[in-house]
Amino acid sequence: MLMDITNTREMLQAILSSIDEGIHVINSEGITVFYNDIAASHDGVLVEDILGQHLLEVFPSFSKETSTLLKVLETGEPIYNQHQRYPNVKGQLIVTVNTTLPIKVDGKIVGAVEIAKDFSKIQQLSWKLLDLEARVKGNDTNEKPREYENGTNFRMTDILTQDEQFQKVKKMALIAAESSSPVLVYGETGTGKELLVQSIHNASDRRSRSFIAQNCAAIPSSLLESILFGTAKGSYTGAVDRPGLFELADGGTLFLDELNSMPLETQAKLLRVLQNGKIRRVGSTSEKSVNVRVIVAMNEDPKSCIEKETLRKDLYYRLNVIYLKIPPLRDRRKDIPLLTDHFIQRYNFKFGKLVTRVSDEVKHLFQEYEWPGNVRELEHAIESALNLITDDTLTLDHIPVHLLEASDITGEIGGIPSLREAISETEEMWVNKAMAATNGNIQQAAKLLKIPRQTLQYKLSKLNE
Repeated sequence: MLMDITNTREMLQAILSSIDEGIHVINSEGITVFYNDIAASHDGVLVEDILGQHLLEVFPSFSKETSTLLKVLETGEPIYNQHQRYPNVKGQLIVTVNTTLPIKVDGKIVGAVEIAKDFSKIQQLSWKLLDLEARVKGNDTNEKPREYENGTNFRMTDILTQDEQFQKVKKMALIAAESSSPVLVYGETGTGKELLVQSIHNASDRRSRSFIAQNCAAIPSSLLESILFGTAKGSYTGAVDRPGLFELADGGTLFLDELNSMPLETQAKLLRVLQNGKIRRVGSTSEKSVNVRVIVAMNEDPKSCIEKETLRKDLYYRLNVIYLKIPPLRDRRKDIPLLTDHFIQRYNFKFGKLVTRVSDEVKHLFQEYEWPGNVRELEHAIESALNLITDDTLTLDHIPVHLLEASDITGEIGGIPSLREAISETEEMWVNKAMAATNGNIQQAAKLLKIPRQTLQYKLSKLNE
């Protein structure tokens, strides 16, 4: 029996040592009891130098507050996909993605295990897979840049959502990526329009070519035409032959944001390019063919812009071949916890923090707040909070003041609660009154409230949570 236990232990150590991920196990006192060669290569040390030693003695750059292993040992709660950046003993900067889990025996925490994946290797593998996919489709060229060298930062997998409506938009975007037709994206400021547009480009056959973005409101209207279409030498004093964005984006995608800020006369020239695929530089008499997919975005409703005459009707109909509307964050509240966790992980990594919890008050505040700045505002709120936080829990003390002032968490403004809270409180009051009037008889209470019995049962279960 003893021999079987010894053999099993040796087999387990052999298996863990052969896995292509760093594995580090500590006991309840913080002493390392297992440490494989991959983990040693990450940290630039020898396995025998770490075994039997306390974690903080061999890794002085960590502390009880910043070590994921010690944090899990203390809380008993797992930490998933935590980005970690630290200098190893050789001074090399190590970037990993870690999952850290408590080890429990009979309900008691006896240690913790951390599994670390080298982030740079994952990125290199992604590039290789994209290159291979491009070759299979016959789009590979000697000059083909690897992903994220084409002027983009995002792919469709970077768009995080649990909202059914937004998931439909993502599916439509993937279908749109297979064509070269114009796309019109509408969404409020901060909803992630450029993220979606870049994702369409990177899901298309044009991903090996340039992605060029231009905000039409960011430059003077008098310069926009020459920037888009280029200039010919002598067209005005000091003018030289210079390609515009259409020529620079040839073979790729041109993204025009805030299209309704473009002058109407320039919109007319854009319409002509969309119709015949040819551009004429400012001051030139000749035309040049370009193969550019045009995607535009607006933060105002296109039909409203037509009524205000900031968008040409004929251009709208030409662009509206594929129409994608991104729902605002207030209409997809299921995404708020998901995005909160995502941004906490991002800024944990950036600021060297180890925030693993969000207080119930903050969760409630985030769900009640209307988020006029959408996802961008949520990200900035998390970034601001993680600049201030010194422990592992995000509380109201860390939340930007303007969010607190706009909510009813810290007191009702003018004595008026939020509509959502008022409706909830009124419903709870009448349900309780109906139950009291019928001595707890659900069937009779449901008749008083004029709702199905099953509906009342559901509401009662929610009130008792």
